[in-house]
Amino acid sequence: MPLSVRLIWRFRRLNYILQRFRGSVALRGWRGTLARVRQEFERRPAFDDSLPVEPLEVPFKPFALPISNQPVVSVIIPIHGKIAYTLACLRSLVRHVPGVPFEVILVDDASPDNSVERLAEIAGLRLLRNERNLGFISACNAGAAVAHGEFLVFLNNDTQVMPNWLDGLLCCFDDHDDCGIAGSRLVYPDGRLQEAGGLVFIDGSCWTSGRFEHRDAPRWQYRREVDYVSGASLMIRRKVFEQVGGFDNRYAPAYYEDADLAFTVRQLGLKVYYEPSSTVIHCEGISAGTDLHVGMKRHQLTNQAIFVAKWRETLRNHPPADTSLPRALHWRRRGQILVVDSMTPDPTRDSGSLRLSAILRLLDEQGWSVSFFPDDGRASEEEVRALGALGTEVLCRPWVTDLPDWLHTHGSELRAVMLCRHTVAGQYASLVRKLAPKARVLFDTVDLHFLREHRAAELSGSASMARQAQASRKSELALIGQCDVTFVVSEHERTLLAAELPHANIELLSNIHEIHDCRRPHEIRRDFVFIGGFGHPPNADAVRWIATEILPALREQLPEARIHVLGDAPDTARAELLTPGLEFHGRVPDLAPWLDSALASLAPLRFGAGVKGKINMAMSYGVPVIATPLAVEGMHLVQGQDVLLADTAQGFAQASEELQQDGELWRRLSAASIDNVKRHFSPRLAYEALERALGSANN
Repeated sequence: MPLSVRLIWRFRRLNYILQRFRGSVALRGWRGTLARVRQEFERRPAFDDSLPVEPLEVPFKPFALPISNQPVVSVIIPIHGKIAYTLACLRSLVRHVPGVPFEVILVDDASPDNSVERLAEIAGLRLLRNERNLGFISACNAGAAVAHGEFLVFLNNDTQVMPNWLDGLLCCFDDHDDCGIAGSRLVYPDGRLQEAGGLVFIDGSCWTSGRFEHRDAPRWQYRREVDYVSGASLMIRRKVFEQVGGFDNRYAPAYYEDADLAFTVRQLGLKVYYEPSSTVIHCEGISAGTDLHVGMKRHQLTNQAIFVAKWRETLRNHPPADTSLPRALHWRRRGQILVVDSMTPDPTRDSGSLRLSAILRLLDEQGWSVSFFPDDGRASEEEVRALGALGTEVLCRPWVTDLPDWLHTHGSELRAVMLCRHTVAGQYASLVRKLAPKARVLFDTVDLHFLREHRAAELSGSASMARQAQASRKSELALIGQCDVTFVVSEHERTLLAAELPHANIELLSNIHEIHDCRRPHEIRRDFVFIGGFGHPPNADAVRWIATEILPALREQLPEARIHVLGDAPDTARAELLTPGLEFHGRVPDLAPWLDSALASLAPLRFGAGVKGKINMAMSYGVPVIATPLAVEGMHLVQGQDVLLADTAQGFAQASEELQQDGELWRRLSAASIDNVKRHFSPRLAYEALERALGSANN
């Protein structure tokens, strides 16, 4: 190479490095940039042993792809040589078979090696051949033209798929009607994160989020809307791809076509999502290199100008190139909200968790960037994934150990903070006011603790419990006066607080339930259920009452009757309450099988406060409920019309017998139960309450 050419190349390379460095400082700040530089030069093994990576250097043996003639998904892989990487990619598809039928279309773009001969020996592979090298865009469009699946996935040949990669992408479409494109979490073979969705700035420059960071860090573990996702692993509905005309050929042979597709799909009113539950290893640079001035990569700079010319008006609404990374990551959203509760919600554990999970989902639907901090600092990998699917970032150990420190760094970006339960809100309300001065502070009582404690004291006659209830009342009322909005779960509690604090802003945000409908007739139903764990004192008291009085009285009327307790119960309690017909099943992953076969759900609560999720849940399945008057407080239920009430063991037994013998009564209560949930505990009502509370908290 002549010296002058080499010098020009070195100058361009240095200029590019300086551009990237300045961009990194603008996005990450100096501290973040220096950390990023250290990551770049950190010595790491070539492969992460925790990832099931297919080796490249293995003798070739023919194999078969488990494909279908009626695929839901068509996987399109364009190739130009690099047969070892292509074979490893295909072997990974065999190793991690998705849960839906699929086909694999491989488009050979005039490979210069023996790729075609080798690939012809793989059974089930649909192999297309271009006589000359047309480039990535043309190869992808050619594969899409012959696809049979409802969905298309464009997959680079230098990738390897991990478990759940395809099912995760499909789940994003299932969960979001507005999903136009979903893209995978891309990871380097050494385990570091390569890309978690892309950002596009006002000048058309792009930034791949999360590069070289830990792939399991909280901010890359939740589903979110992004500007674009890489074409290395991108899913789109076939009819949408056809509607927009496929990848735009003006970017041929490659680069910016994925960003352009994302912008085009958004014009249809659809969105682009990053899906962290779908992980794909990508050997970046294998297919096109990394130098912007030679080979395929040189088209990146040229195509940026084409992209800017095409999308100039749209880009005016994008953030400037010097926008900080935290702000850039959330620019598409309405604002950032922090939610704090005592522990990470688990909908299978308690009704409070079910309600909070629904609230997090609704906040995401309303356009908020949602972060959740469990006060105990703990969240399992499964819980992080579950909240990630709701669009929520989980701030847990070891990533975040101290909320004050996190608020010190991120508080200025917050537009709202929701503190759940007075035991949590009491710790953080003043701190939030200081470190998040722009945030609207919401207090979610979950239920009024002082009311529940007061009733427990009355039932037990305990003077110490009465003093505790009084202390809780004082602190809870003080918090309500301190916060901008307070959520309660029942009209009874709102009325009570209106009398105590007439100037407080109190919103009704009750339980939130989807309707499951009654799916089995009265004639084939039997037995009874109690839903709730012993971690909640009113539940423990209710089960003891069932074991000692209610079930014996019930068995006098119905000798074969059984009551199934669905919720956590310690072994000591199980042994103590051992009673014929009482069966403990612990926490069950799905209530549906139990509620589809139950004759009725029992709610014999003798103290407590708030709205009872156990009642809502049963009613959402059309299961009639027998409850104490206290249990249905604030739930808009009328005796004999949509619930049966009892306050003695004999009353529960008589109501149970009546439900078994009177099919018409059972059907009437079943229909009324479903109607009650629709009218008073729907997601729509909760959505509206959140909108009222957060309307003035926008950016």
